Amino acid sequence: MSLWGGRFSEPTDEDLKKLNDSIGFDNRLYRQDILGSIAYAQAIRDAGVITADECAQIITGLEKVLAEFEQGLFTLVEGDEDIHTAVERRLTELVGPVGGKLHTGRSRNDQIATDMRLWTIDAIGTLDEQLDMLQTALIGVASQHTDTLMPGYTHMQPAQPIVAAHWLMSFFWMIGRDRERLQDAKRRASVSPLGAGALAGNPFAIDRDTLAKQLGLSSYSHNSLDAVSDRDYVVDVLYAAAMLGAHLSRLGEDVIYYSNPLFGYLTLNDRYSTGSSLMPQKRNADPMELARGKAGRLLGNLTGLLGTLKGLPTGYNKDLQEDKEALFDSFDTVMTILPVVTAIVSTLKINADKMYAALTDDMLATELADYLVNKGMTFREAHHIVGEVVRESERQKVGIRSLSMDAYQAISDKFEPDLYEALQFEKAVARKAAAGGTAPEAVRQQITAAKAWQQSFNQE
Repeated sequence: MSLWGGRFSEPTDEDLKKLNDSIGFDNRLYRQDILGSIAYAQAIRDAGVITADECAQIITGLEKVLAEFEQGLFTLVEGDEDIHTAVERRLTELVGPVGGKLHTGRSRNDQIATDMRLWTIDAIGTLDEQLDMLQTALIGVASQHTDTLMPGYTHMQPAQPIVAAHWLMSFFWMIGRDRERLQDAKRRASVSPLGAGALAGNPFAIDRDTLAKQLGLSSYSHNSLDAVSDRDYVVDVLYAAAMLGAHLSRLGEDVIYYSNPLFGYLTLNDRYSTGSSLMPQKRNADPMELARGKAGRLLGNLTGLLGTLKGLPTGYNKDLQEDKEALFDSFDTVMTILPVVTAIVSTLKINADKMYAALTDDMLATELADYLVNKGMTFREAHHIVGEVVRESERQKVGIRSLSMDAYQAISDKFEPDLYEALQFEKAVARKAAAGGTAPEAVRQQITAAKAWQQSFNQE
C-alpha cells in the first residue's frame, strides 16, 4: 500500500513513477532506515503512543526485515516507491496492522534526513580507513628515500634539488587535510532530524535528546523546518571528496610524468600498469589517469548539488532527492580509486639513479645567490649577479659548476674558489634544514611528525 495515496482518485502514471520513485538507489539506506525506525518505535513507546508489547512486535519485525536485507532475501515489489515504503510494507506483512503505527508523528521528510545522516557518518568512517592506509603507504615509501635526490619543479620547470621522500610526504599532508575535512563533515552530520515531522515538528511527547543518543548522534536539530531540508553536510562531504579527487589527480599527474621514460624516475608494478592493444612495448599508468579523470566527476557531483540547493524555497522539496545519487556516486568513485592508488604507492619503484642523473647545474643557481649573501651581498643584488652567471654559462655552453674562476670574477669579485664547494647537490639539499624543508634530517623529522599526527588523529 502506498504511504500517501488516499486523497487521489486515480493511480499514479507509470512515467511519473519512473521519475518519482527512488527505490532504485535509496535501497542502500535499508540498514539506516531500519535502525532509525527501531529507535523511533522506542521513542513513541516512551511517549505513550504505542504499548510496550506493540513496540516489541514492531522491533522484532524490523529485525527480521533487516536480516532479510543482510542475507539478500528481501524482495522488492510493485509499489515500493522508496526504501521507507518497502520497509514498512514488509514490516506490516510480518507483524500485521500494528506495523502501521510506526509512522505515527513521523514523515518521510525527517525519516530520509535521518537515514542520510546515519549513512554519511558510516561512509566517512569507511573512507577514513582507506585514507589512513594511503598515508601509511606514503610514509612507508618515503622512509626508504630520505637521502634520494631528485629534481624539484615549479611551473613544471627544473627548480631546485629535493629528496624523493619530501615529494612523497607532500601528499601525506594533502590527504591529512582531506581526512580533517571529512571529520568536520561527520561532526556536522551528527545531528538528529528525527522528530521534525514533515516540517512543523512532532505532536507527541517524544524525547528527541534520548532519540538522538540512541541513534549515536551528538545532538538534535533545533528547528524542524530547517531539519528536513538541511543538506549542508552532504555538500561538505562532496566538497571533501572533490578536494580529495584533486589531490589524487595531482599525485596521478606526477606519477604519469615521472614514470614516462623521458623522466624514468618511477616504475609502476606490472600489476598496476596496463598495455596497448596495438603497441606491445607500452607500459601505461592508466590507473593514475583514471584517478585524474575521476576528479572531474567528483567536482561535477559537488557543483550539481549546489546548483540544486541554491534555489529551493523553505522546507522539504522533492529536488532534495538529488542528494543521494551525488553522494553515493562520490563515495563509490573514491572507494574505487583509493585501494588502487594505495597499492601503486606501496609498490612504487623509485629509480634513484635516474633521479640523480636528471639534476642539472642550473638547479644550483639559488645556492650560488645564497653563497653571495653569505659574503655580505643583498639577496636582490646576488640574484641579479647570478643571472649574469647563468647567461655566461649558457653562452659558453657549460654548467655553472664548470664555469672558470676567471669567468666568475669577471662578473663579481665576491666570487672566490670556495664557491665550487657550495655548488654540490647534496650540500644544497642539506642546507634546507629548517622545519618543513627538504634536508634529509628535516624530512626524517617530518616523517616522525607525520606518524604522530596519524596516531593522534586515529585516536580521536
